Amino acid sequence: MAEQGYSSWAYSLVDSSQVSTFLISILLIVYGSFRSLNMDCENQEKDKDGNPTTTGAFNNSNTNNSIQTIDSTQALFLPIGASVSLLVMFFFFDSVQVVFTICTAVLATIAFAFLLLPMCQYLTRPCSPQNKISFGCCGRFTLAELLSFSLSVLLVLIWVLTGHWLLMDALAMGLCVAMIAFVRLPSLKVSCLLLSGLLIYDVFWVFFSAYIFNSNVMVKVATQPAENPIDVLSRKLHLGPGMGRDVPRLSLPGKLVFPSSTGSHFSMLGIGDIVMPGLLLCFVLRYDNYKKQANGEVPGPGNMPGRMQRVSYFHCTLIGYFVGLLTATVASRIHRAAQPALLYLVPFTLLPLLTMAYLKGDLRRMWSEPFHTKASSSRFLEV
Repeated sequence: MAEQGYSSWAYSLVDSSQVSTFLISILLIVYGSFRSLNMDCENQEKDKDGNPTTTGAFNNSNTNNSIQTIDSTQALFLPIGASVSLLVMFFFFDSVQVVFTICTAVLATIAFAFLLLPMCQYLTRPCSPQNKISFGCCGRFTLAELLSFSLSVLLVLIWVLTGHWLLMDALAMGLCVAMIAFVRLPSLKVSCLLLSGLLIYDVFWVFFSAYIFNSNVMVKVATQPAENPIDVLSRKLHLGPGMGRDVPRLSLPGKLVFPSSTGSHFSMLGIGDIVMPGLLLCFVLRYDNYKKQANGEVPGPGNMPGRMQRVSYFHCTLIGYFVGLLTATVASRIHRAAQPALLYLVPFTLLPLLTMAYLKGDLRRMWSEPFHTKASSSRFLEV
């Protein structure tokens, strides 16, 4: 009997839903981190060449103003703000669901357009280099920006009409990449404060909220579908009883879901479990690039020669993320209950990173002001 139970959860680890979750989450983090690094390098190049002219909303020359850096105070209060938002969604979901759905759709449209932009730039390169089309007070946009935004709007409209999980996943992927690319952690101290606070937040709302609210607040909010705005609009305008009846309720893109090979269940991973560790990985990728450009000009006394120096912080932290995600999946299968993924992801990413930074002699610099000198503008870091 024990062997049968072991084989059951062991087999579930190689189920298509779990493999898809692992693969997509890692790809999103890697892609978002490199988009962030390239944005920084391009902004540095533009600063050297002089102030760029005003362009469209998705163009990299304007991204410097859009980048948000989290400081220590924000890192401490972010879990509190997330808890308040969670309670609002738990108690007043029926009142705010339509507004929340519309806001989510707008943000997802912009984020998915950002995700599609490199592909659209590649497709439009032969026929239209960087010619910009003026839209008056709205700004000037390239053909690639217009194409990516149009495709994103089309995808959101189809999602609203069908509610298909694959389209919801696509929008969630766009949100993940955009947040990783546009949000910065300035130091290891802020990273530890933020991830430690979110770990406590995740553990409390998954494990202990049921004792206070008689329901698992995190699971209920994450899985509760929202009313379709089309259905609400048809009722408000009295367009007829059958006008909005065929549109489904919408599962919001705050998570990635993948069906199992048997179709019996879905594997689910919240985008916070991708974005928050992704911000840490983005930080260490930028630091790896900074060290590479510094060419070892400031060797610390604790630096270790040889193989240890050749291992990048990005590789180390990415492996830790994979192991943490695997551990969280095993725990959920063994206990047959939802698990706070950050309980496993935070230790498996932070502890190896802190240990490696100490052994390399970089811990003090990474902790407070890791980028106090200007890095060079090389675009790519070899991984």
